[in-house]
Amino acid sequence: MRTPPPVSGEDYSTAIGAEARSNYLYAGFTVNTAYTDNVLAGTTTNPVGDTSYSIWPTIAIDQTTPRLHQTFTYRPGFTIYQHTSSLNETDQNLAFDLQYRLSPHLTATVRDSFRKSSNVFNQSYPFTGEGISGSAQSPLVPVVAPFADQLSNNANAEITYQFARNGMFGASGTFTNLHYPDPSQAPGLSDSSSRGGAGFYSYRLTKAQYLGATYQYSQMLGSLAAVDNGAQTGAESDTRTHALLAFYTVYLKPNLSLSLSGGPQHYEVSEAPFPTIRSWAPAATASMGWQGSRTTFAVSYAHVISGGGGLVGAFDSNSANVSAGWQVARAWTVGPMASYASTKNVSPFLIGTNPGGHMISGTIAVRHRIGERFGVEFGYQRLHQSYRSIAVVSNAPDTDRGYMSISYQLTRPLGR
Repeated sequence: MRTPPPVSGEDYSTAIGAEARSNYLYAGFTVNTAYTDNVLAGTTTNPVGDTSYSIWPTIAIDQTTPRLHQTFTYRPGFTIYQHTSSLNETDQNLAFDLQYRLSPHLTATVRDSFRKSSNVFNQSYPFTGEGISGSAQSPLVPVVAPFADQLSNNANAEITYQFARNGMFGASGTFTNLHYPDPSQAPGLSDSSSRGGAGFYSYRLTKAQYLGATYQYSQMLGSLAAVDNGAQTGAESDTRTHALLAFYTVYLKPNLSLSLSGGPQHYEVSEAPFPTIRSWAPAATASMGWQGSRTTFAVSYAHVISGGGGLVGAFDSNSANVSAGWQVARAWTVGPMASYASTKNVSPFLIGTNPGGHMISGTIAVRHRIGERFGVEFGYQRLHQSYRSIAVVSNAPDTDRGYMSISYQLTRPLGR
């Protein structure tokens, strides 16, 4: 049995055809130059543009055995700016994914990704936090500080047991953390962390159809740092949610799936010395993933009550993400990506909260492979955010970025 996207905790694959591979050792680097028209977001109402130069070495391992599949990726980065040298940065990106079959019907999975950066554009999925997932427990990123120092970590552990020919149950735990070391670089945004757990039951109706239910619990903490001059008051919030969701997944083709889930969600929000706010709300998700020989496509939508992600309090949120890739010729690929997130405050009387707002972002990239080891990419990215009382967003809400990168890669197969 497969583990359906609403409960797997795994992102949809966006690799196209020959790009999808396993059992390899990868080493390489990417050199990038970009022009951004708003590098001082949050510090001035008049956008200031600058050109940056970056290099990202990368090493990755993908190893598969009959019982084990593990991947490891390490990607540091170094960026300098032509005029605003105060933004020069060193990035760290580390991720691993381990899936181990303890027995023919029992599988354990552990995933973790860590990121240290001062530029939200320096990642594969700039505005979604991670990739595109079908789970309601995926971290929500409703607002971002484009050029603030930040540390983030997302971890997930899951165990699944197929106890019958068509029956499976599983349990998972998640942890996320977002930290701004220098609050003055992200005025209006808070540190946040979350922890949660889930249990699910899945029944295979037919070879291609799965039906099941999942219970999800999460606790999200937001902590807004006080600013010495009194422009910002410190605040801390605690948001807890319980959700019972039914889900349905159909695999229309081996590499094409559609998933739906929905049910009631109970939430409570507290901030001393105010009374706790409790209520019920509906939660729903929908997602689809397709991986073909020349085309890849993933889309997701979620409506949930959520906290954290840089905001104090709890918010009625709607988010949608879409990513696609099309191999238009043997060595040419086009890849658009777009994200939308809107939030409405359900705890407006707490200190440090804001009414909510929305974020819209998009990326379009054209990639050309030159031989087996070299590649070139051209892209354009745009970010628009609308959040009152968050200076890092409201002062200059729009950011546009154009870039060009050249990459070199060396891949060697690993024996099974």
